[in-house]
Amino acid sequence: MSITVEIIKETLSKVIDPNTNKDLVIGKCIKNIKLDGSDVAFDVELGYPAKSQIDGIRRSAISAVRQLTGIGNVSVNVYSKITSHTAQRGVKLMANVKNIIAVASGKGGVGKSTTAVNLALALAAEGAQVGILDADIYGPSQPMMMGISGRPETIDGKTMEPMENHGLQVSSIGFMIDPDEPMVWRGPIVTQALQQLLDQTNWRDLDYLIVDMPPGTGDIQLTLSQKVPVTGAVIVTTPQDIALLDARKGLKMFEKVDIPILGIVENMSTHICSNCGHAEAIFGHGGGEKMCQEYGVDFLGALPLTMSIREHADSGMPTVIADPDGAVAEIYRSIARKIAVKVAEKAKDMSSKFPSIVIKND
Repeated sequence: MSITVEIIKETLSKVIDPNTNKDLVIGKCIKNIKLDGSDVAFDVELGYPAKSQIDGIRRSAISAVRQLTGIGNVSVNVYSKITSHTAQRGVKLMANVKNIIAVASGKGGVGKSTTAVNLALALAAEGAQVGILDADIYGPSQPMMMGISGRPETIDGKTMEPMENHGLQVSSIGFMIDPDEPMVWRGPIVTQALQQLLDQTNWRDLDYLIVDMPPGTGDIQLTLSQKVPVTGAVIVTTPQDIALLDARKGLKMFEKVDIPILGIVENMSTHICSNCGHAEAIFGHGGGEKMCQEYGVDFLGALPLTMSIREHADSGMPTVIADPDGAVAEIYRSIARKIAVKVAEKAKDMSSKFPSIVIKND
């Protein structure tokens, strides 16, 4: 039997990407199949960052092709290609940021900022270029969580360079004010500050910008939906009924402004005793999954309530950095991959493919 491109494709249609649950052919991952006698070479292009997954996907693809009779050497190159995806209609995408993901909650105290920073770090650990924008003007927490102090610099006098640590680019009002200084600005000034943080930070070729949203459904959320090209939103809640009540409001707000919900993260799902390891659902059980079923959105994962997550965040070394091989870091990475896959499944932004049409009156 002579090996053909079609036979290779048919064989690879039986290889399932464990992150998308689609086969490599339906997922349009197979590129550049080349045959040289009995030798085969091809690329597998993933639309999401997957540094920890590449070896496994490569092995599965090679194993499938090698089962064909008469196959010689099999060479497979697996890589990630992250592209820009569509945002709300009428909002122009940013030139240096491919995808903006809002991490939000209906109420404070559910661990949204801790979740946001660990998800950003998890995406970076998987090979993406990632930034985090601290949009909580009244209570910025990312400088402490990221272990960054000092003031941002400007090179051109018009924009400021993002602060950096742990491989992330970071912008926050917290870098420009005294840590003990309360923000007593009214809504219009707050929204203007957010716009400046976003537009006047010199973000450098980001695949993802994670926006750590303030709690609630106020001015900043409205500004974000009207002026910022948001690819999708992630809702963070706890299993507690009162948290879920507010999370529903946040979810409905994003639906009203045509920002898709990428999924729900249930934080503080179970308490893990630091002495004996006993797990107890002190805030209730299954609330996040029930909410997902109710609204037809994806349940991205559940995180435990452990002292280590809080200690790591307070020390400026979030869990994904402080304990990268631990069970909690793996949960964050799993959630981050699910988010990236959801983004990759969205329609790609094609505005750069079309020429700009200018009408002149002579």
